[in-house]
Amino acid sequence: MEGLRFVLAIALSIVVVILVQVLFPPAPTPDEPVPDTVAVDTLPPVPDPPTPLEQLPEPPPEPVLEPVWDDTVWVETEVARYGIATIGGAMVSVELLGFESFTMPGPVQLVEVGESLVEYGVRVRDAALDFAQVEFQPSLPAGEVTRITEPGLLRLEGTLNGLPVRLDYAFVPDDYLVHLNGQIQGLGADATLLVGMGPRLAVNEEDAREDLRLLSYVVYSRRLGIESVRITNLDRDRIEEGPLAWAALRNKYFVVALMHPVEAQRAFGGLIARGGPAGAESIQVTLPLEPEGDFRLRYFFGPQEHRRLAALGERMEEVNPYGWRIFRPIIRPLAELVTWLLVGGREVLGLGYGWVLILFGFALRGLLWPLNAKAMRSQLKNMEFQPRMKELQTKYKDKPELLQKEMMRLYKEEGFNPLGGCVPMLIPWPILITLFFVFQNTIEFRGVEFLWLPDLSRPDPYYILPFLMGASLWGIQYMNMRAAPQDNPQMKMMLWFLPILMIVIFVNFASGLVLYYAASNVASFPQQLLIIRERKRVRTRMDAKKVKEEKEEAEAEAAGAAAGGGGGGGGGGGGKRRRKKGRSRS
Repeated sequence: MEGLRFVLAIALSIVVVILVQVLFPPAPTPDEPVPDTVAVDTLPPVPDPPTPLEQLPEPPPEPVLEPVWDDTVWVETEVARYGIATIGGAMVSVELLGFESFTMPGPVQLVEVGESLVEYGVRVRDAALDFAQVEFQPSLPAGEVTRITEPGLLRLEGTLNGLPVRLDYAFVPDDYLVHLNGQIQGLGADATLLVGMGPRLAVNEEDAREDLRLLSYVVYSRRLGIESVRITNLDRDRIEEGPLAWAALRNKYFVVALMHPVEAQRAFGGLIARGGPAGAESIQVTLPLEPEGDFRLRYFFGPQEHRRLAALGERMEEVNPYGWRIFRPIIRPLAELVTWLLVGGREVLGLGYGWVLILFGFALRGLLWPLNAKAMRSQLKNMEFQPRMKELQTKYKDKPELLQKEMMRLYKEEGFNPLGGCVPMLIPWPILITLFFVFQNTIEFRGVEFLWLPDLSRPDPYYILPFLMGASLWGIQYMNMRAAPQDNPQMKMMLWFLPILMIVIFVNFASGLVLYYAASNVASFPQQLLIIRERKRVRTRMDAKKVKEEKEEAEAEAAGAAAGGGGGGGGGGGGKRRRKKGRSRS
């Protein structure tokens, strides 16, 4: 909804500024039907459906931060703390130590209270076996935290229906990667591993509804590309057919991804999501097991940092696509460039993101000044053409086809493009749209303070910045109105209408976006002054030319009258000359 409001704001602004409406509403993607060939009824039973979005408690309940299960093994690295249950081997806790939670004390917790994030089962033909009945023996002590500073291993061993099962979790000390090597002996052929994911991540943002609204599963097929489906939209079962390179569960800023090791050969068979009234009730990814019952997986539990995700390969950086599908080929490269400039600018200049955004707004205005100057010259030339255009319109008012032909001839002779003043004004809008999605998805801006703003990725809680932005727009409109040669009721109306409209629409957008827009408006004031001065010079030149023409016409008429007084023939000749001069002016 917020994205639609933003696009509407941009479209209305363009209509007001250049009288061209540009609005491409995204068409909803219909859900794919569930193929009849998949035996969904053979899946293990799912838990009770979660609380509907409308009934979400405010604020979410605080989790217990200390280890509460004696059957849980706790492993802490430099960046995360993991909890693995010895019953079932599931991941029951993932805390990201470098990120503060805004809904609970302490770091971000990805797992909802009392739930698990990944769990396991196996299907042999039509029989499904759940790891929840397996009591594993861990190689590390349960009920206490084991800190590792170098690659460490947790081995879990148990039996499933009398079959030996082994899970080896390998942790990377300075990364969010977790490797899993496992084996289930004695299954025989045609066995499939079932990896349950989520289907939800714990809420860690102040705006819980936005976090849940953006919660989605994402899959990547080398054949079909990337598919993203919102969890709350799943009111019926859905299947993503394989082979899949990876599957992920993500919200606004964080992601849990299930991938293959680089050397693995087999791809995931597919993803099965069971829907319900409150959205997805369970998500399972299938993986055909090797004949010996072996399987190898990689997990990523961490932030959606572009560089970190890109290092994982297989287009993992696109797990959170920017904007709607039709705009992604344009927005994605621009978003990566803008993010690189902002993050790099902060690292190089040593300034906070707020000041970097202000400098970015000023610098972009400076870079676009040649295009704005070209648009200005085009507008001024159009101003000079107005008298000649009015003459043509008067002369051919009853012949529209001939009028159009004469106008095109005039444009061609003078080398004038009537749209030349409009096109350069469209260029800043893709940047503004891109920044909207950058602030909606880029974790680098999460929780970043600036002056009175507590978080550049969230709206201004005091509404100061939207009103400053509106004031800058009012100033630009006021300068244009004062520079107009005569009173213009439309300009007087727009003096108040446009700033108020933009304040209303931008008031709930990320304060970083509004900060950039306000800075860009302020940076345009010197350019606006130059444009106004040049417009006055052109107007003065046009007025002088008009006075000169009127003076010459008056002198010619006086000379003709004098000649007419000297003789009737002379008077007639003078009248002919005047009529001839009048025709040449027309």
